[in-house]
Amino acid sequence: MLAAVVAVVVLLRAVLLPFVAGMALAYLINPLANRLERLGMKRLLATLVIVFSALAAIVLLLVLTLPVIVREVAHFIESFPLYVRQLHALASDPSRPWLSKIIGEGLGEAERAVDDLTSQSSDWFNTLARSVWTDGRAFISMFSLAVVTPVVTCYLLYQWNGMIAAIDNWVPAIRRESVRALAREVDDTIGGFVRGQSALCLVLALLYAVALWAIGLKHGVLIGLATGLMSFIPYVGSLTGLAIAACIAIAQFWPNWTEILLVPAVFVIGQTLGDYILAPYLVGQRVHLNPVWIIFALFAFGYLFGLVGLLIAVPVAAAIGVLIRYALRQYYASTLYAPIPPASSS
Repeated sequence: MLAAVVAVVVLLRAVLLPFVAGMALAYLINPLANRLERLGMKRLLATLVIVFSALAAIVLLLVLTLPVIVREVAHFIESFPLYVRQLHALASDPSRPWLSKIIGEGLGEAERAVDDLTSQSSDWFNTLARSVWTDGRAFISMFSLAVVTPVVTCYLLYQWNGMIAAIDNWVPAIRRESVRALAREVDDTIGGFVRGQSALCLVLALLYAVALWAIGLKHGVLIGLATGLMSFIPYVGSLTGLAIAACIAIAQFWPNWTEILLVPAVFVIGQTLGDYILAPYLVGQRVHLNPVWIIFALFAFGYLFGLVGLLIAVPVAAAIGVLIRYALRQYYASTLYAPIPPASSS
């Protein structure tokens, strides 16, 4: 069964995205639908209310924020080569030879890399535009996400409890309680991690955005929001945001070291709050997912299955972790680990 599932994902990964996204959304929304159903609302009505309310909120959020985000991103892309050139000129100043030795040559390489990236991005955009007009693959993909995903979510949310009952009935009765216990543990791990980590990312995004904006850093709101949302991958988001923000801060504030040092201080404080205060409260100690295991799962599944792999990486990693811990408990309790000593002769 595992081999068959992997083969299906590999062969159909190009068309699985809306279905995997719909399943993930249905799984996350199902507790709310169950709560509305317990309050007396019909399952179909609860499903429609939740799905259409979520769609309306997403559309309203896009209408209010998308123009500002697009304008800020376009300005950042346009200004980034200028920041790199300013840093290169600053590091190449003969009055500061120590800066030249540390970062001068590296910034020269970065400037050439930015130019190469700009030309490659232009070529990629032209290729994408031709693909949309020729085979329509990109358009179909966007259409499927926008239209098929809500339909799949609505159907799966309406049928969720019935599907779980059917799967439960497939399990042999003698193994049913063990499987149910494992399923509850997997559900607690996945649900706790996704909900807690999502809340953590939103809090960090607001914290970084407000702090960088208060410092006066150019594009601080954009960098802060992007850093917080990227914090779903532990440490990668904060390190990426720190590198970009530090380069912009040096180009903008030099030689005022106070504002320059405030930027890394924001990221250090944010990472410390996230690791030692927010994460234990929002994610909790019952979610046994090591950050290194999460990073490896995201990179491995993303490399193998693309965007579909990124969506299923954390749930699969959590399920594998639960099964490994269960197997270890069985192993420790077995005679293979602790053989029964032979009875002594009297």
